[in-house]
Amino acid sequence: MVPSEKTVIYTTQNTYLTQNPITQKTKNVWLVFHGIGYLSRFFVKYFEGLNPDENHIIVPQAPSKYYLKNEYKYVGASWLTKENTPMEIDNVLNYVDAVFDAEEIPLDLNLILFGFSQGVSIATRWLVHRKVQVKALILYAGGIPNEVKKEDFEFMDFDTTAIKIIYGDSDEYLTSERLQVEKVKIDSLFHGKAEIIIFKGGHEVKPELILV
Repeated sequence: MVPSEKTVIYTTQNTYLTQNPITQKTKNVWLVFHGIGYLSRFFVKYFEGLNPDENHIIVPQAPSKYYLKNEYKYVGASWLTKENTPMEIDNVLNYVDAVFDAEEIPLDLNLILFGFSQGVSIATRWLVHRKVQVKALILYAGGIPNEVKKEDFEFMDFDTTAIKIIYGDSDEYLTSERLQVEKVKIDSLFHGKAEIIIFKGGHEVKPELILV
């Protein structure tokens, strides 16, 4: 007899992290998505160079935790896998919606969306899902999902939104073939207005580049 896979809907909980309170001095709100293997409390350290008076940082936590390197000591997390991906995308987007709504971000503040590695796919998917206006979209060392189309970005004002693509010249995950595919996507989706920043290094976060 063939097993039957079923789906159930239930309520779950997940944490997220913020740094620097919103005050009258706050100018920017950063919504940042970490890469695979991170926890939000470690990823937020890359943003310590930002002026704490002017920048409020929100770091959602990928829901799927696991032990790193089979040592049962250090914990990392993943946003998605190839298993039941459409359903997991819905779950993640619902979670990010809940985080965004809970923060009640004042409309007069600049919203900056940042994704690193696997977090790039979450940042772009959430942006086209939620259709919020952002001051800047920063996609760092990751791939844009293939299902995202040019029409999905019709709501954006590319004259007021800065698009930045950042990656290292020796990133082991970005082969020349993949970079070519990504370049075609970037040119199409962002009307050729994306700024591409290439640094010397591999698949790593350079905090100084976040300040650019």
